[in-house]
Amino acid sequence: MNKIILIGNLTRDPEITTTNSGVPVCTFTLAVSRRFTNSEGTRETDFINIVVWRALAETCHKYLRKGSKAAISGTLQIRNYETKEGQKRTAAEVVADEVEFVGAKVVGADETPSAPIQDDVEKVVELEPIDDGELPF
Repeated sequence: MNKIILIGNLTRDPEITTTNSGVPVCTFTLAVSRRFTNSEGTRETDFINIVVWRALAETCHKYLRKGSKAAISGTLQIRNYETKEGQKRTAAEVVADEVEFVGAKVVGADETPSAPIQDDVEKVVELEPIDDGELPF
């Protein structure tokens, strides 16, 4: 099984191109923090190349910007290619099947927000205690 799920921030604005047959393809890099700290007590970050195809590529290009938080679900793809100088290289990238926009909307230079952008705030809800005698099980 080849399935990858990532949550991170874009390191640059997405770039969109089309193939010779007219299929849109969008690429960007996602910065993903590792789960654990290193021996110096800092969390390392991996920079993972993401590829998105077709209508989802157009949506990502339209709505994502540098700094946007995104959740990506897809597959790992390893490509081999040759540089102009004839050197053989290998590239690893995630081909996204699903992209979720996470967090507040990032406003582009040509947009103005219609409502104030709020940080994600955890809301505390007080619940009334339940008498265990009232439970049906």
